[in-house]
Parts: sequence; C-alpha cells; structure tokens
Amino acid sequence: MDNTKTPVRIKRMCKAYLDEVVAIENTSFPTPWSRMAFSHEIDNNDFAYYIAALAGDRVIGYAGMWIILDEGHVTTLAVHPSYRRKQVGGTLLCELFKEALCRGCQKMTLEVRPSNFAALRLYENTGFISHGVRHGYYSDTGEDAVIMWKNLRKDT
Repeated sequence: MDNTKTPVRIKRMCKAYLDEVVAIENTSFPTPWSRMAFSHEIDNNDFAYYIAALAGDRVIGYAGMWIILDEGHVTTLAVHPSYRRKQVGGTLLCELFKEALCRGCQKMTLEVRPSNFAALRLYENTGFISHGVRHGYYSDTGEDAVIMWKNLRKDT
C-alpha cells in the first residue's frame, strides 16, 4: 500500500469548496453533514475554524474544530478515499493544532467511533489518548464514541 506523503496546500474552507467537501463527506460517514451544515459552520459559527486540503485545485480533505475557552474540539475530519494513507489527515490535524495554539488552547478533544480503526490510528499517532467512552453517542447506529484528548502544551 502506498502511504507516501501527498503534497497539499491548506486553505481556510470557503463556500467554493463545499461541493467537493460534501462529496467527500458523503463517502466518508454513515450520517453525513449537509452542505447547509458546513455553510452554517463557516459563515455563522464564531467558535468554528474549518480548513481544506488541496492538491492542485482539488479538495482532497478537510477538517474543522470549535474553540471553546482554552480547548479545541475537533468536529470533523475526512480525506478523499484516493488520498487516504498519504498523510493528508495528519497534515490537517497539525494545522488544527497550530491554530488552536495560536488561539490559546491548552488541549484538543474529539469523539470517534471505536469501529473507525483508521481514524483511531491517526489520532493515536498524532498524540491523542483515549480518556473514556460516551455510550450510545452516535444516534444513527447507537454506537459508542471513544473520547480522546491531546495536550498541546508540554507543561499542561
């Protein structure tokens, strides 16, 4: 399997990217977010920060978080199936970490399905540690969510 790094540019998510973002979303999640949900996040949520990974002019992945006080909460991350295992997800997470630090965050958190082995591996490889379970978190399947945390600063 080819897991070489794909060169990408990271840009703030904008409405021009939403067709490609929603297409990736629809192939990545059993209950995908709508175009309207993404549009609301980038236009109306002052706590939100969303980015897109581009290869040339093509969106190949995206990620987002909310900044709440001194914590960043990863709300979504997905990579186009053709670009998975090429370090695009890790690049997106590193950009979120940098932005969170610039905004004064001490920690990052997220929830992930325990059945999403690829995502769990990515998060663990970028320093997230499992700190519990939210039982029945995913309303579409009733699946639990693994709660993960990462310290952004060495002294916390």
